[in-house]
Amino acid sequence: MIQEFKDFIAKGNVMDLAVGIIIGAAFTAIVSSLVDDLINPIIGLVLGGVDFTSMYFVLSGNVPEGAGLAAARESGAAIFAYGAFITACINFFIIAFVVFMLVKAVNRIKSAAEKPDDVAPEVDTGPSELDVLLEIRDSLKR
Repeated sequence: MIQEFKDFIAKGNVMDLAVGIIIGAAFTAIVSSLVDDLINPIIGLVLGGVDFTSMYFVLSGNVPEGAGLAAARESGAAIFAYGAFITACINFFIIAFVVFMLVKAVNRIKSAAEKPDDVAPEVDTGPSELDVLLEIRDSLKR
């Protein structure tokens, strides 16, 4: 059983998957920073200087006026954090777009690798052996 596990782990697909997960986690951190530090401030500027990620409204309970999202969550009130949800959606769409572009590039490379090299045009090499033999036979018949 241990040998089977070692064989399974040593397969290329498992190692590729592990590398993909690690790179994906690092990429998620980059996208989160992009959205939190670059995109949301621009959206906040358009909305009049509002902190986009802290947008929420209280469903039930008491939250001090002007409290941030973290404070509202700590107060125990039921809140609808639509700003955090929109931020997560933006993150998803950016990651999905990058993965789409990556898959598209890989497919383009694969299709270029599968195309046969330019085939040289056939050169007339003259009559085949059979043609020569038939010609000799016809000459002998005459």
